[in-house]
Amino acid sequence: MTDISALLADLVAESASVDTLVAELPKDAWATPTPAPGWTIAHQVAHLAWTDRQAAMAATDEGAFADSLKQATANPTTYVDRATEAWSQQDPAELLDEWRQGRKDLAQALAGVPSGQKLPWFGPPMASASMATARIMETWAHGQDIADTLKVRREPTGRLRHVAHIGVRAMGFAFQVNGLPKPAEPVRFELTGPDGELWTWNDEDADNRITAPALDFCFLVTQRRHLDDLDVTAVGPVAEQFLRVAQAFAGLPGSGRKPGEFL
Repeated sequence: MTDISALLADLVAESASVDTLVAELPKDAWATPTPAPGWTIAHQVAHLAWTDRQAAMAATDEGAFADSLKQATANPTTYVDRATEAWSQQDPAELLDEWRQGRKDLAQALAGVPSGQKLPWFGPPMASASMATARIMETWAHGQDIADTLKVRREPTGRLRHVAHIGVRAMGFAFQVNGLPKPAEPVRFELTGPDGELWTWNDEDADNRITAPALDFCFLVTQRRHLDDLDVTAVGPVAEQFLRVAQAFAGLPGSGRKPGEFL
């Protein structure tokens, strides 16, 4: 059984890590463009704050969340971006306070979800552990956009395992969202964590295999670095194809980053 307390502790820690990047920024710096087209630092934080609020709502008030889901269904390609844009217009200090309170409320909400209960979401319903893992992934990924903007190098931590886990589990989705059939052949994943520990998924005898430092794999599946700039090795046709479509996040395929953009 997944330890939800440990997951939530990692979510709190990941959020706090990103918080340190923006806590002392002058007001005008929040308008700095990030590598995500059209998004400033304010947009990055606004997106995290808004999504944390939505996740907390899904865990505590399904009726209210149903209204959000209805709006999202009616505007599937614009709903999230429009919400992000609206929230990004807040005063930076107020936005930061909102994000801090929202992520605190989210951790408390997820801790109170009964074991086995699924939460409604914009995609398939999720258990509280899956929701926490998804929030860690998004927080890390958008935090990377902020770090890249500020030219700050973040030290990788064991929390990358959560990001990698979603990248692995989303393999079928990544193929399908790119118009490709979900592969029948399994892929073995062998990633080296920041402390040298080997993280593995799937049968070690699989014909298809991907090996990489965990950080590089996480850059790949969140599309924060171009494949050409990463130390990722694929063996087998399914593994090789996966490297070209890897995507840990929901929604349509992103444009990713350009080769050499952060070298």
